[in-house]
Amino acid sequence: MTANRQIVLAELPGGARLAPEHFRLNEAAVPTPGEGEALLKILYVSLDAANRAWMQGATYRSAINAGDVMAGGALAEVVESRDPSLKPGDLVFADTGWQEWAVLPAKKLQKIPRIEPLTNLLSVYGVAGQTAYFGLLECGRPKAGETVVVSAAAGSVGSIVGQIAKIKGCKVIGIAGGQAKCDLLVNELGFDAAVDYKAGNVFKALRAAAPDGVDVYFDNVGGDIFEAALFNMNTFGRIACCGAVSGYDGSAPPAGPRGVPGLIVTKRLNVQGFIVSDFYDRLQPALAELKGWVDSGKLKVREDVLEGLESLPGALIGLLAGENIGKRMVKVA
Repeated sequence: MTANRQIVLAELPGGARLAPEHFRLNEAAVPTPGEGEALLKILYVSLDAANRAWMQGATYRSAINAGDVMAGGALAEVVESRDPSLKPGDLVFADTGWQEWAVLPAKKLQKIPRIEPLTNLLSVYGVAGQTAYFGLLECGRPKAGETVVVSAAAGSVGSIVGQIAKIKGCKVIGIAGGQAKCDLLVNELGFDAAVDYKAGNVFKALRAAAPDGVDVYFDNVGGDIFEAALFNMNTFGRIACCGAVSGYDGSAPPAGPRGVPGLIVTKRLNVQGFIVSDFYDRLQPALAELKGWVDSGKLKVREDVLEGLESLPGALIGLLAGENIGKRMVKVA
């Protein structure tokens, strides 16, 4: 434990697509915890499309600047604690950044139980699973027999959203890129249908898959796909806005959606944005229900685990390009 390897954001990408040259590998001293702090060994780093959005400016968290250790959540183990609430060996989730070691105040650490495999603590029991659960059930409010559509359906959040909707008795349609992902949604995860947005007109494909309209749309991408879903919504439909990955990477802003205000009024749509921390007062019952579904086999967990701190830049670039199926993360230690 003599050095702390870090991935630093060498320069902001601005309107360019994220590339390896925007990062550099740095080496620093292993930090020492002060009073009320803990030294953490990072085990797995979570990769999320929001990592790219943070480079564009302040969102629900502060912006990342050139020269900063790249921000990101991670599953970590307490090695040394100077706070009575934590002891060596405890597992925590925290915004540690992309590095091997971190020191953070105990009050900023979310202590979590040790569940095997540990990767599930970043996927189905982590932010991805929690986002899917609360976004669908609290914002989408699906009822049995309704039609639910989810975009980025083969990703970390979308793959769980669709399965929860099926558990709740809904017809589920996923939107994903490529026939392989669409086949996986239907054949492995139990979706009723899948639309390949790379194959052509999403509006027409969605109309064919959901001839009776859409009651709930869970949006991860924004842009043209949001528009296609919007114009297929039923009266009194609900839209849960989770992310807008189509506008995160690159200089061209996403097109659409057009005619939104009038359509929302005439169809009396409920459009709700959210972040998962809005619902943390209900976290424990949600995790218990998720675990019950996993243990019973009703909810399948798909994960995409890469190896090594140095693979983090490429892993994020690949995620933004849609390489992953399920939750992508990097094993650091």
